[in-house]
Amino acid sequence: MTMSHVPKTLLALVLSLAVLAGAQSAQAATTKIAVGVGDQSPNMFASPVYKALKMKKTRYFIPWNAASSSFELQRADNFMKAAKAAKVKVLLHISTDNFESKKAKLPSVSDYKKKVKTLITRYKKLGVKEFGAWNEANHASQPTYRSPKRAAEFFVAMRSICSGCTIVALDVLDQSGVATYIKKFYAAVPSSKRKYAKIIGIHNYSDVNRARSTGTSTIIKAVKKADVIDTDFWLTETGALISFGSNFPCSESRAAKRMAYMFTLAKKFRSDITRLYSYNWQGTDCTNRFDAGLVHPDGSPRPAYDAFLKGAKSFTR
Repeated sequence: MTMSHVPKTLLALVLSLAVLAGAQSAQAATTKIAVGVGDQSPNMFASPVYKALKMKKTRYFIPWNAASSSFELQRADNFMKAAKAAKVKVLLHISTDNFESKKAKLPSVSDYKKKVKTLITRYKKLGVKEFGAWNEANHASQPTYRSPKRAAEFFVAMRSICSGCTIVALDVLDQSGVATYIKKFYAAVPSSKRKYAKIIGIHNYSDVNRARSTGTSTIIKAVKKADVIDTDFWLTETGALISFGSNFPCSESRAAKRMAYMFTLAKKFRSDITRLYSYNWQGTDCTNRFDAGLVHPDGSPRPAYDAFLKGAKSFTR
C-alpha cells in the first residue's frame, strides 16, 4: 500500500505516535540536574556568550560580616540587581571574610545571626530566596574548618532568621577527612532540626580534575549514614581548572576535557544530585594561582566554554 492510499485517520494516528515517541525519547535523554554558573562579577550577565547558555541559576558567596562593609554591599547589590534583571536566580552563600589559610576568625553564633540577618533582609528584597549557611566549611580557608559543631550551629541559626528560605545546610570540599566532618556536623545538629538539614553542597574539584568519583561518592554516603530523609545534593561549586598551583599547570585543552567529565560525573550520581553550579565565568589567563574561568579576560570563549555548552544541552535549567 502506498502512502497516498493510507486512510487519513490512520496516517494521522501514525504521525501522532511518531511525534509522541520522539518527545519521550528527548525527555528520557534529559538529565534532571539544573545547571548554572557561579561568579562574583555582574558583568557575566551582559555577556552574549553567557546569554547563549540560557542559564537560570547562579551562585554568589559573600563575607558573613559584609553588612559592615559598604564596598562588599555595593558589590553584592550590583550582582543581585544584574541577576534579577537577567531573570537568573541567585544562591547566596555565606563565607569567610579572610581566605588566608587558617587565619580567619570564627564568628560567634550571636554575631553570625546579627550580621547575616541583615544580609538576608537586604537581599530577599532583591528576590533572593536560596541561601547557604556557610561556604566550603571543611576547608582551611574557612574558620569553620576545625569546627563542624559551629557549622551546624550556623545552619540552625540561619533557619531561625530566614523564614521561607531554601537553605544549603552544609557545604563541603571533596578532601581528606570530609566523612568525619560530616558525621560531626550532623551529631551537632539537634535531632529535631536534623530533618531540615537535607540540602548538601558539594565542591568536587578533585574528582572532576582528576577524572575520578571517590570524593563525591564519599560525601553522599557519609550524609546518608546520618539518616537524613530526602537528602538533596547540589554541586554548589565545581568546574574545570585551567590552572591551580603546581598540580594543575596552565592548560586550556586539559580543562576542556575535564569540563566534559564534569557532566559525565554528575550523570553518574543523577539519582542524588539535582543541581550543578560551575565556577567561574571570567578567567585570568593563568595570571592568578586559581583560574577556572569559562571565558578569557576579554570575554572570548575558552575551549572549556564549548565543552560546557555541549554538556549542558542535555541538562535542565
